[in-house]
Amino acid sequence: MRYERIIICDKIIYWHNIFKLGLIKLNQKETPLISALLNYVKKGHVGLHVPGHRQGVAIPEEMANLKNEIFQYDLTELPGLDDLHHPEEAIAKAQTLAAQLYGCRNSYFMVNGTSGGLAALVLACCGPNDEIIIPRNVHRSILTGLILSGAKPVYIYPPALTGFGFTTVPSGQQLNHCICQHPGARAVLMVHPTYYGVTGNLSEIADITHRAGLPLLVDEAHGAHLRFFDQLPADALQCGADAVVQSTHKVGGALTQASMLHLNSDRVDQTRLEACLKMMQTTSPSYLLMASLDAARRQLAESGQRLIKQSYETARYLRAKLKALPGIEVLEKHHLNDTLAMDETRLVINTSKIGLTGYQVFDLLSAAGVQVEMADYHNIVAVLGLNADKGAGQSLYNGLLKIVKKYSGQKLLDATLNPPEAVVMVTPREAWLAKTLRIPLEQAVGKVCGDSISVYPPGIPAVCPGELITQELLEYLLAVRTHKLHIQCSGDATLKTITVVDCGV
Repeated sequence: MRYERIIICDKIIYWHNIFKLGLIKLNQKETPLISALLNYVKKGHVGLHVPGHRQGVAIPEEMANLKNEIFQYDLTELPGLDDLHHPEEAIAKAQTLAAQLYGCRNSYFMVNGTSGGLAALVLACCGPNDEIIIPRNVHRSILTGLILSGAKPVYIYPPALTGFGFTTVPSGQQLNHCICQHPGARAVLMVHPTYYGVTGNLSEIADITHRAGLPLLVDEAHGAHLRFFDQLPADALQCGADAVVQSTHKVGGALTQASMLHLNSDRVDQTRLEACLKMMQTTSPSYLLMASLDAARRQLAESGQRLIKQSYETARYLRAKLKALPGIEVLEKHHLNDTLAMDETRLVINTSKIGLTGYQVFDLLSAAGVQVEMADYHNIVAVLGLNADKGAGQSLYNGLLKIVKKYSGQKLLDATLNPPEAVVMVTPREAWLAKTLRIPLEQAVGKVCGDSISVYPPGIPAVCPGELITQELLEYLLAVRTHKLHIQCSGDATLKTITVVDCGV
């Protein structure tokens, strides 16, 4: 069964709302999520997306061997299995092996994903009204740390990449200026690489941050593999980061939701960080997720270079073929300035000259059995993961070739769906705890937002709690609504209404 909208009494009501209202009696014999998974797998999509093990193609051998007894290994804290919240035995050794592999002091297994690790880092470094410097294109999970800590974000706005439209990473000059303007800041947080695979001069960023006496925290969700192939940008720890969180599941081969946090200096208090991790992680951690981290670590140590090299060579082969297609432009090093680099195992493909948005191409490819990672107005992004062969790449090429032949010649409206700069009125925590009300979106100009609204993926907030809803922001949100982009928020995902702070209270 698809979750879709239906019309009742001339009003569009979504399935999930009807279920909540009890207007349809459901059959308790159904398992809709399991059915959805089975139906998806039966379609045999070519997967160019996370997780990096590519539906088992590059799963660590140890995890593949568990498949027939998987439920026997779904255990809890029993004698001999250690305790994630106080590791002394097997988990402690597994984490030490990870720390040695990544060249850091301590590594921590994360079963609540990188989101939980980033929130813990913000909470460990900041308190109420402390300033933390972050790029505006940071993932929305940082908001959790801001709300819990009461910290105040100070945003740096990275430049957009000409021709592709997405934002990149802040420069050292931008950071230095920001630190001078905010000498009381408590930490700097950067993204390395971005969702589009772009990195900056993180070594310079680390030097500037440390000269100011601040810790450099890094969201390296998409970079757990960088260390293991020398043709890729250096990873954040090699660049001097103090603490790093990686989504090992995205490109490292672990199961979805399994991440690692690496600590490598005294600029982040270890005792406080560990206390914050206890707050952010479940007290019933999945041993399957932790086992997948252990297995992924071993696979990266023993075979990471070979597995990544295979995807790297496939990406280069595919990049050469794709850029020969009329109307297709693929991100390459020559598009970047001297301070930027890119993860070449990730393909950013601009489709504007075909006359289609990235969203449209994403849907057309999916209908043809090729599933890429994400889309924005101008681009699609394909993630090759580990050990991707030319067969998977050929499917993407064939799909795009058909699209080019059918649709070339159309004209795409000149639009850049990037939100305007934020105007912070109060901290995210203050807005989150305030009394709120929901009003029509068109009436929201001049109000303070009480919610976080993100187009997902990539999950970068368009507006956060505590920010002013300007005319420019309204126009952006109306464009998002018109294009029917997938929204994550706490309120109305259709964007007919928006949650604002009730200033009358």
